[in-house]
Amino acid sequence: MTPDMPDVTRARHGRPVHHWRRDVVELAALFTAVAVADAVANLIGHGPDGPALLVISAIVLAATAGFHVWWSRRHGHAPPVSDTGARPAAETRPAGPSEQPAADEVTGALWRMRTTVKDEPGSLAVLCTALAEGRVDILSLQTHPLADGTVDEFLLRAPGALAAAEITRAVALAGGTDTWIERADAHDLVDAPTRVLGLAARTALDTAELPLALRQLLGRCTIRTLPGTPAGGGRGPEPVPVEGVLEDTVMRLPAPEGGVLTVERPYLPFTPTEFARARALVELDTRLGPRIPRGHDVLTLPEGDHITVRRVDTGDLAAARAMHDRCSPHTLGLRYHGPVGDADRYLNHLLSPRFGRTLAAQTGSGRIVGLGHLLWDGDETEVALLVEDDWQRRGVGGELLGRLVALAAEAGCDSVYAVTKASNTGMVAAMRGLGLPLDYQVEEGTLVITARLDPAPVATTPGPQPPHLG
Repeated sequence: MTPDMPDVTRARHGRPVHHWRRDVVELAALFTAVAVADAVANLIGHGPDGPALLVISAIVLAATAGFHVWWSRRHGHAPPVSDTGARPAAETRPAGPSEQPAADEVTGALWRMRTTVKDEPGSLAVLCTALAEGRVDILSLQTHPLADGTVDEFLLRAPGALAAAEITRAVALAGGTDTWIERADAHDLVDAPTRVLGLAARTALDTAELPLALRQLLGRCTIRTLPGTPAGGGRGPEPVPVEGVLEDTVMRLPAPEGGVLTVERPYLPFTPTEFARARALVELDTRLGPRIPRGHDVLTLPEGDHITVRRVDTGDLAAARAMHDRCSPHTLGLRYHGPVGDADRYLNHLLSPRFGRTLAAQTGSGRIVGLGHLLWDGDETEVALLVEDDWQRRGVGGELLGRLVALAAEAGCDSVYAVTKASNTGMVAAMRGLGLPLDYQVEEGTLVITARLDPAPVATTPGPQPPHLG
């Protein structure tokens, strides 16, 4: 409400407010007008044409007064358009409880959409106009040039009542083809350059981050690494050129440790832009070489013993083999589900940060007494434990497993699974101790336990979850 607005236009509770000062002014003006009229009447009345002039004056005054009344009623009390001080009259609403709109109807729903348009002037404008007609807001846009068109990737905010099928129908009518759409969340609001730089920083700190970074960069995809020389001998995969190979929904790149890194996304073809980003991330990892964070955490077990939990890699291969030598054949058989003699050749693969993350529990003297592995298995994640016989049933396995699951949740994994034998009661107890929903599958004596993860990182018990180990 502006301070120079006439008082009569101000309103409270929807009604005009009149003030006594205006009434006094109007009364004074009335008396002044009567005095002036009397003086004019006396002057004209004593002239030769006095009566006629008085009648004409009365008619003119009456017409003026009538016009003033009409004008005042039409415009006098109507507030100007800019007036925001008056409260509108209350709306009449039916009796009964009021309906609260859903959250999506108020804030809108976020969508990620990708469509292909012709590489012609105005094609994108037509598509944007079609989205605007449906009250769809474009929050961000990335373009992926192709040989015969352009793939446009949108982050959209649409009315909550607008279904995905309606959006894709409008896009198709506007010339979009091969349209793909899925729900997005707040994480997608980060712009692409910032997200890519963040993934590059994470990859630079930890070799094990490369598969996770590729998955976050490219969406739901399956990542596999084929070693150049298989552990059991034989012929390795066909080598790929240094620049890599892009084949529609599959990209193949030289793996940093040798061999071939394969990324598959059957539901959506890769674009040359995505291929270039993935190749740059793999080249960064190759140049930096193997590396892991060197943090550690000192824990006190229920019996009072102190152990240190830290990340390990192939540089700890000798200490891990020494622990193998101290384990009984029964313990190794429960862990590897095969001939005990093959256990040692698994270690180099398991300790490599290229395939996951490994935590070790070691004593004050530096002797490793337990190993926990978090392994990237395509688009799934496996957890595995091996604890030296003398340190079993003392809480070491639970500490390692809790931290592995916390790392998996931090990496965005939906679930983890463990493969063991039905007779391995220690592993079953450790999985149950996570406090997560579990699924059990038993096939020919092999037990597969799958834990569905909570959105938030899982804390270990006892002791806090150490993020610096990841």
